[in-house]
Amino acid sequence: MRKEMYKPSPVQITVCILLGLFLVLAGTGHLTFSRNAFSAQVPAWLPMNPDLVVVLSGIVEILLGASLILLVKQRFQLGWIVAAFFVLVFPGNIAQLVDHRNAFGLDSDLKRWLRLPFQFILIFLALWSTGAWQKWRSR
Repeated sequence: MRKEMYKPSPVQITVCILLGLFLVLAGTGHLTFSRNAFSAQVPAWLPMNPDLVVVLSGIVEILLGASLILLVKQRFQLGWIVAAFFVLVFPGNIAQLVDHRNAFGLDSDLKRWLRLPFQFILIFLALWSTGAWQKWRSR
């Protein structure tokens, strides 16, 4: 008996495209209008030039966002890749809190603490909107 293919709902597809657009916009910001603000999230312990980290992560974000929008047949795999990316950049959010760096309107420790859970929401959205989590669970 053949297993049915998982098919994301129209809401999941819409959220996936919106997440892709968000990533393209954020990546563009890394390279242009928010470059300095993104530098505030580069951990001081990272042994790389902060500006290089911002540029490279911006390029990765643009590529991931465009892939979510355009590579429909690869969305299951992309969901895991995008979720992993969100996990990998999370130390930057923690560094912004620990180092008390102001950026993106996060000018108090309370605001920086409140921002942290949103990373988990992004991880969830990457897995849910692409159907990656559902497909993995159906195995």
